[in-house]
Amino acid sequence: MSQPHDSGPLAGHAHAPTPGASSPVFDAAAPALRLAVIGAGPAGLALALLAARYLPRAQISLFDARPLERDVSGDPRTLALSLGSVQLLQRLRVWPATQAQAIREVHVSQAPPTLSGAWFGDSGEPEVSISATEQRVPQLGAVLAYGQLVAPLQAAWQQASAREPRRLISRFGQPVDGIKQDRPDEIEVDAGIVERYDLAVVAEGGVFSDQARKAVTHDYQQNAWVGTVTLSPTSPAGVAYERFTRRGPLALLPLPDRDGQRRAALVWCQPQGEDEVAELDDAQRLAVIQHHLPARVGPLLGISPLKCFPLGLNAERTLVEGRRIRIGNAAQTLHPVAGQGLNLGLRDAFALVDALRRDPGIDAALRRVEWQRAPDRWTTIVTTDFLARTFAWRWPGLPAARGLGLAALQALPPLKRALAGQMMFGRR
Repeated sequence: MSQPHDSGPLAGHAHAPTPGASSPVFDAAAPALRLAVIGAGPAGLALALLAARYLPRAQISLFDARPLERDVSGDPRTLALSLGSVQLLQRLRVWPATQAQAIREVHVSQAPPTLSGAWFGDSGEPEVSISATEQRVPQLGAVLAYGQLVAPLQAAWQQASAREPRRLISRFGQPVDGIKQDRPDEIEVDAGIVERYDLAVVAEGGVFSDQARKAVTHDYQQNAWVGTVTLSPTSPAGVAYERFTRRGPLALLPLPDRDGQRRAALVWCQPQGEDEVAELDDAQRLAVIQHHLPARVGPLLGISPLKCFPLGLNAERTLVEGRRIRIGNAAQTLHPVAGQGLNLGLRDAFALVDALRRDPGIDAALRRVEWQRAPDRWTTIVTTDFLARTFAWRWPGLPAARGLGLAALQALPPLKRALAGQMMFGRR
């Protein structure tokens, strides 16, 4: 759920323009591309900024139902970003390093009942540990609040728009009511008035329970309880924990210290038919969570109020439909067991802008994106879906099989390196 070398696809591109390079003067009368970006969340804002930088002759309109004056900086939802995503945001000069907590290690383990024995190391349980040091990277990823990422992205977009108001157009407070294509080379976007664009990118995602059902969908009949916990000062810093329990995965994602207290974001998955979390008080919740976690986490000292979200898979078979392309949660909403939702969206955004920059033909560029993104998308979708479904199975020996898998990963360095690469950069 941690929720990934500079050769990664998001770490830059051999053919990408130099970030500080000057852009040609924009000719508003003849834009090379009229681009509508619908949704000003992290994926939509990142796409708009990438397009503004690397497509200097494109006219870009960014739509969002949220009024511009609404302050997003305090949104506490937790985001887990891969190293590739961090590198992309650093290149856009929007990475809020002082507000993010680096992930230095990811520790995945299986809670009892499972295999046990001295051959599993000090813990006696199957586990796999991936560290930044052994992967020779500064960090595996980072964790921060949603508002702490969206605020600098939005500020950067507004600054760019102020410099080029005829080319970069902000349409906040204007919800898009419809998107329709009645010509092969144009698409209509209805946001109070109907306007025509060469390409529309849908980046409005939302949560599973609020979404219209897409082509590939499955309700896991699970809830995710999310909040924060206070850790002991002696708990290892910068470690993300994923614990496979009988009822579902339990994750702690490291957060920056606050008022001298070590904290972690909590994602606690429960089957809806057996979910009794709402009936527990804070002390009981802490006791149950503590019982499930490995000893190395140390004692939990406190817990915030928790929010509950139903979990499911909701994905499109393809990203592209005519001159409309979906990215991020608009293309695939996943179970949080792998924590890859936003990372997929940022890789979608990079691939689209890179393809449009390389190929002047929009339809050819969209075909390139569809082909290029499919292995990464479907590897992540299938793996996440399989893991999520296994927690609903009550097959004899399943926990032992999962434990053997973790033990094999820990014992076979090439497999662990492959997993670490997938976490940090996606499938390349």
